[in-house]
Amino acid sequence: MKHSIVTSPDIDAALDVPAILERVASVSARPRYTMLVLEMIARLARDKGKAGPWIQDGDGLVTVREWLCDALSPMAARNPKRLALAEQVRTVLVADGRLPVDLDEAAQMIDFEVRERVRASGLTGVSRAVTELVNAGLITRHYQGYRVDHENRGAQRHAVYTVPQSVRTALGGEPARHGRSAHNGNQAAEDHRPPPLWPAGSAFR
Repeated sequence: MKHSIVTSPDIDAALDVPAILERVASVSARPRYTMLVLEMIARLARDKGKAGPWIQDGDGLVTVREWLCDALSPMAARNPKRLALAEQVRTVLVADGRLPVDLDEAAQMIDFEVRERVRASGLTGVSRAVTELVNAGLITRHYQGYRVDHENRGAQRHAVYTVPQSVRTALGGEPARHGRSAHNGNQAAEDHRPPPLWPAGSAFR
């Protein structure tokens, strides 16, 4: 069983990449993936120390969790398990009588179902990695809402991840650039323009 490290990075002036990797490995069954999530969050949080709740994605805004999931999706696309999942989806669609006779339509439906399942799994994976990073003392998480912020999700609240200065400094890289404020309905949203992945000096470049 993995155990969290209680040392606070806020007061750890000697924190470096090996120390961060050690913390991640102590709490995560998938340390490489969790470290990738940390690096991406740290890049987004470079200027103000926090990322979210909204990230600019093209002409629209998505939650920071959705952005992380989509940014990591190429890893899922190369996963051999995706081929097995496609076959499982085909079997289910045939059994339910929902698979179109037309081959092109059938392929499109299978691809859509696979992408939906992979994205749902990806969102769960990001949440699990963030929880591990919180347990390791490398980030904090709260949920920002229209009326009130809270440590728990709900009531249209979305996650905000805060990265201590010591962690951001250890991971290095140039600051992310932020544009003007954007709005999504009644919710004010910072217009984050995600930095390139991966920067020079990245632990996983």
